[in-house]
Amino acid sequence: MFESLSTALSGALTALRGRGKLTESNIREGLSAVRTALLEADVAYDVVDGFLDRVVEGAIGAKVLESLDPTQQLVGIVHRELVNLMGPVDHSLHLQAGRATVIMLCGLQGSGKTTSAAKLARKIKEQGRGVMLVAADLQRPAAIEQLAVLGRQVGVPVHVPEGVTDPVAVCNAGVARARREGVSVVILDTAGRLAIDEALMEELERIDRTVGPDQCYLVVDAMTGQDAVRSAKAFNDRLQLDGVIMTKLDGDARGGAALSVKSVTGVPIKFVGTGEQIEALEDFHPERMAGRILGMGDVVTLVEEAQRKFDQEEMARQEERLRAGEFTLDDFKKMLQQTRRLGPIGKVLGMIPGMGGLQQLLGDTDLDGDMRRLFGIIDAMTPQERRSPSRVIDAPRRRRIARGAGVELHEVSDLVKQFDGMASMMKSMSGMGLRERVQQMQAMQSTLANPGMRLGRPKGDTGKRLTADERRRQKKQREKDARKKKRGG
Repeated sequence: MFESLSTALSGALTALRGRGKLTESNIREGLSAVRTALLEADVAYDVVDGFLDRVVEGAIGAKVLESLDPTQQLVGIVHRELVNLMGPVDHSLHLQAGRATVIMLCGLQGSGKTTSAAKLARKIKEQGRGVMLVAADLQRPAAIEQLAVLGRQVGVPVHVPEGVTDPVAVCNAGVARARREGVSVVILDTAGRLAIDEALMEELERIDRTVGPDQCYLVVDAMTGQDAVRSAKAFNDRLQLDGVIMTKLDGDARGGAALSVKSVTGVPIKFVGTGEQIEALEDFHPERMAGRILGMGDVVTLVEEAQRKFDQEEMARQEERLRAGEFTLDDFKKMLQQTRRLGPIGKVLGMIPGMGGLQQLLGDTDLDGDMRRLFGIIDAMTPQERRSPSRVIDAPRRRRIARGAGVELHEVSDLVKQFDGMASMMKSMSGMGLRERVQQMQAMQSTLANPGMRLGRPKGDTGKRLTADERRRQKKQREKDARKKKRGG
């Protein structure tokens, strides 16, 4: 998401660096590549032109601070305008006191509306509120059963229609039941269509008039680009939306919808879906998204994900061991297993300031395969070898470990050599806050993505996956070099 836009912005700003003074002429020239990238990312024309005009106006009118290079100041202006383009966003659900708050979800078929209803229910339940889902999508046969399954998964009751064919009656009955049972929040999963039509809008307007929901959110698919923006405008014209839930933001969408929807409709993106998992619904933060687009990273989100996904008891045990000056290969393996919970390494690197460039080096590398080989080497060691690898593991032990793990001898040697440096770094982390520790742990994991430091690969390997013939040729060459060295050249 946003990779091409981020690359174009970085290239344009780099081209301006070193020019000393920024003028309207060279700024517009440098931002022409940005304009192209925004359009290719499927951002609306009017939005692009207005955005760039504001950037130029801000850059020309700003007094260059003595502590900043003019280009650094331009980056700050672009960041500010990106934030303004997507925000501000109020993340509060404005839940009512003393009565049930009714939230209506609407959207086209295939946008992820039913799944988003369950994700939102889970999010509200985590805040200590009682939630009920109402299955009011009577158009799609599987929708009711899908919501019932998701409700059981989240642990919230689901009101399903029994012999009722009118969605308005279903919604009214669901809200009445929630009030009887003292449920705080009711989420209405309404029907969608393959495309916007009058029948759909009339049905939603009847629910809106009769039930009177407190909040109305539109669920849109980020993969549909400007179609998502057009549907948001059409729904908002009829229903007065309170916010947008954008799904599939973790996919390979071009990102134009996220940058356009607030400007075109006046309705902010409130939540974003970042995966298929039921917990993958996050508050949308324009300032964090702008930072990721500009390659500034997003450590705040990274830390929040770590707090949710890391095993806190295991983290506490590791903290005690580090304080005692202990760090073994077993600890190293557990830490890498923890960081893998944060998602693909490419995604995580993009959230660490200064590390986004490593994403370009990843290419088609098989990082999961590297991890498995690394864990295989560690598992092939004895407990004593995992505790003190550099002191205990000699040549015969290296050969035994390599055979047991199904790897080459040099891979075992590389791990043993690099572990000493990692152990020193990890011991220095004792007492650090979670944010600093996550950065250190991810920097450690990123050695798997760095061609010059790759564990489980020969030095100089660029990370491209080799064919069997290429691996055999490499092995023969290493053996030849070893014999030559043994003979003395």
